[in-house]
Amino acid sequence: MHRAYKFLLRPTVRQTQALSEMLRDHCSLYNGALRERRDAYRHSSKTSIKYGDQSAQLKEIRAFDPERQGRWSFSSQQATLRRLDKAMQAFFRRVKAGEKPGYPCFRGVNWFDTVDFPKDGDGCRWDSAPHDPVTRVRLQGVGHIRVHQHRPVRGRVKTVSIKREGRQWYVILACDEVPAEPLPATDTATGTVTGSDMGVAHFLTTSEGEHQPNPRHGRRNAEALADAQRALKAFPRRKRENRTEKHRRAVEKVAALHRKVRRQRTDHAHKTALAMVRDYDVIAHERLSIANMVRAPKPKPDTENPGAFLPNGAAAKAGLNRSIHDAGWGVFLGILAHKAESAGRVLIPVDPRNTSRTCPACGHVSGENRPTQEKFECTQCGHTANADQVGALNIAIRAGLVLPDVA
Repeated sequence: MHRAYKFLLRPTVRQTQALSEMLRDHCSLYNGALRERRDAYRHSSKTSIKYGDQSAQLKEIRAFDPERQGRWSFSSQQATLRRLDKAMQAFFRRVKAGEKPGYPCFRGVNWFDTVDFPKDGDGCRWDSAPHDPVTRVRLQGVGHIRVHQHRPVRGRVKTVSIKREGRQWYVILACDEVPAEPLPATDTATGTVTGSDMGVAHFLTTSEGEHQPNPRHGRRNAEALADAQRALKAFPRRKRENRTEKHRRAVEKVAALHRKVRRQRTDHAHKTALAMVRDYDVIAHERLSIANMVRAPKPKPDTENPGAFLPNGAAAKAGLNRSIHDAGWGVFLGILAHKAESAGRVLIPVDPRNTSRTCPACGHVSGENRPTQEKFECTQCGHTANADQVGALNIAIRAGLVLPDVA
C-alpha cells in the first residue's frame, strides 16, 4: 500500500528564513525554465526544449549562482523542472484534445509553496530514530528541523516534500510498502453490505435509510469569508514590495478562512469514511464525474435579437455547483477508497444514471417517479419511499448485493 503522512514543522527563525529562500529560489528556477521554453517557441515553432535539455544546464546554473541555486539539493531542482515538464505535457495534451489549453503561467513567490525531494537521503533525510524523543528532518541548506510527529510512520519513506501553508510549514512523506491493517468482519446481524447515495440535502444516504447530514462548511463560513474578501478588496492595487502590513494581514486572513473550510471538509470526510468501513464489509457507491456535473450550461443565443441571449438557468446551476463543491464528494470518495483498501473492505463503484428515477420494486424508469426532492412515488406500481434511500437501494442492486427485502 501507498500512504502519505503530513506533519507540522517547528523551524527556528533562521530556519524559517532559509525555507522561504528555498521556495524563492526554486520559484525563480521554475520561472526561468518556463521563460526559456516560451522564448524558444516564439523564436521558432519547430524548436522545442525538453526536460533533459534543461536538467543538463543545472550544473552550469549552480556554478554561476552558488549563493542562490548552488546551496540547494540538485535532486529537488530536478523535481521542480519535472513539475514544469508535466505542466507543458498537460498543455499539449489539452491542445490535441480540443480542450481549453491553459498555458502554464509564471508563478509568484506566494503561489509557489512546495519543494519536492524525489528520494529520501538525497538532499533530505527523514530522521525518526526510536531512541530519540524528538523527530527531525534534515534538509540541505536548511539543517535539522524539528517535526511534530503525531503518529508513527509505517512503510518505507520514498519521497519528501516541504510545503508552506500561511505561516506554517509542513513535511509530507510519501511511503510505500505500508502494511494493511484489516478490520475484523462485521456482525451479520447488523448488515455487512450497503449502497450509498451522495446528495446535497443529505451528504450520504445508505440503502438502510440512514442519513448523514451535510455539514455545509463553506456556507457556514461564507459570511466571514465575504467580509474578509471585502476588506482585502478595499486596499488599492500595489506591487508586492509596496504593500503595507495591514494588506498582508488581510491576505493572510482570507487564506486562513479558506484553509479552515478545507480542513473541516477533510475532517468530516475522514470521520464519515471511517464509520462506513467499520460498519460494512462491502460498500457500493456512485461512480461520479464531478467535473461534468459542475459544468456551466451553454448559452442560448436569441435568434430574434442578434447579440442577445435567452435564459439558460445559469444562476440556479451556479448555486447547485457551489453546493456540490461545498459537499466535497470527490475528497470523500478518495478517502473512502484508501480506508477501504487499508481495512480490507470491498468498494464497488457503479453507474449512477437513473438511480433516483428507477423503482426498486418493479424496475420502472421515469422522471415522474420523483415528484419532489425528497419523495419517490412509482407511477406504475405505486411504491413510495424516500428518494435518497431509493437511489442508494438501486446502487446496491446494481452492484449485485443481496437485498431480498425489496429487490
